[in-house]
Amino acid sequence: MGLLVDTQLASAHVTGADTWEIHAACRSVANAADLFFSEDIGEIAAAKRVCAECPVIAPCLEGALERREPWGVWGGQLFMNGKMLTVKRRRGRPPKVARAEDQMPVIPVPAHLVEQAERLTA
Repeated sequence: MGLLVDTQLASAHVTGADTWEIHAACRSVANAADLFFSEDIGEIAAAKRVCAECPVIAPCLEGALERREPWGVWGGQLFMNGKMLTVKRRRGRPPKVARAEDQMPVIPVPAHLVEQAERLTA
């Protein structure tokens, strides 16, 4: 079961000369680069949970799509080799019983970015 987030309020706090980066939830995360650019399933899930609570999730994802980010978690979505991944699992054979720490939050793509995101989905 995934975590759904209302992304319609994503840019509500960005005004005037402010940029969305100032309001990003990841700015308050210690070692954010290690978390958001990790290959570990648990760390990727943790990064996505930070994004789920972020007030600027939509502009973050929009920027990542425009820049064609090659890697990392951006706007609640996982990018790998320039593609958005819909599923990420551990190496090897899947376990018979799913591990709780492997449960990825499902964060919907904002409606205005769906078409652009679909072109980059692997």
